[in-house]
Amino acid sequence: MKRLLLVLSCVGVFAAANAQQLKTPQPSTTQTIKQDLGLGNIELSYSRPNMKGRKIFGDLVPFGKVWRTGANSATTLTFTDEVIIGGTKVPAGKYGLLSIPDANEWTIIITKQTDVTSPAAYKQDMDVVRVKAKPMALPWSFETFGISFENIKDNSCDVMMAWDKTLVSFAITTDVDGKVMKQIDGIMKGDSKPYFAAAAYYLENGKDLNQAVAWFDKAIEQNPKAFWVYYQKARALAKLGKKADAIAVSNKSIELAKEAKNDDYVALNEKLQKDLK
Repeated sequence: MKRLLLVLSCVGVFAAANAQQLKTPQPSTTQTIKQDLGLGNIELSYSRPNMKGRKIFGDLVPFGKVWRTGANSATTLTFTDEVIIGGTKVPAGKYGLLSIPDANEWTIIITKQTDVTSPAAYKQDMDVVRVKAKPMALPWSFETFGISFENIKDNSCDVMMAWDKTLVSFAITTDVDGKVMKQIDGIMKGDSKPYFAAAAYYLENGKDLNQAVAWFDKAIEQNPKAFWVYYQKARALAKLGKKADAIAVSNKSIELAKEAKNDDYVALNEKLQKDLK
C-alpha cells in the first residue's frame, strides 16, 4: 500500500510539473520607453491601468495620498546623465516616480525608493526632489493612463501624464551647453580637432562667430570639396553682417554641390542668398 501511495504521489507531482501554464493579458500593461535628452537619455517604466467606467481622481486614485503613478509595480525613471528637476540637480541613476494628486495641485515626487507600490511603503526622507504641478482639465477622456515625453528640446523635455480628463506635466532639464563647451575646450587641445562640429555648435548656439568662421576654414583645409562646410561658413558670415563674403562662399558651396550632384545644398544656398538680398 505504501509503495502504491508513493507511486501515485510521484505521478501527481510529475503531472503538475508538466501541466501547461495559462497565460492571460495583463490587466494593466507595462510600458518601457526611452527618450534621448541632452547628452544622455531617460528610461521610463510603468504600468498602464484603464478606466473601465470608474471614476478616477478623487475616487480610484484618492486625493491627498501618495500614488505609485501607475499600476502593478512601481513607476521608475532612469537617467544616464545628471538632470535638473524643479531647480534640483538629480545625479544619474534610477529613481521612483510618485505623485500626490489633488483637485487643484499635484505634488510630483522623485524618490530614491524604486519599489513603492502603496502609500504605506513610502518614506518621505528618501525624496530627492518634490515639484508642484497644476492639473489641466481636458475636453476629452483618456481611457488608458499614459506617460510621455513631449516638447523635446536640446536641453529640456516635459513629462506628461494623462488619464481620464486630467493632464499633468513637469519639466526635466539638463546643462547641455556647459558640458559641450567643456568638451570642446578639452578636445581642441588634442591632436585630432573636430573643427566642423565645434564650429557648427558655435554657429547654432550664439557663440563667438569669428571663432566659428576660423574653425570652418580649418575644416575646409581638411576637406576642400566639403560643400556643406562652405554653406555653414556662409551662414556664419551672414550672421556677422558680411553679406558680400557670405555670398561668395555660398557660390563656392553651390559649385561644389553641383559637382557632387547634391541638389539639396544647391537649394539651401540659393535660399540663403535670396534672404541676403
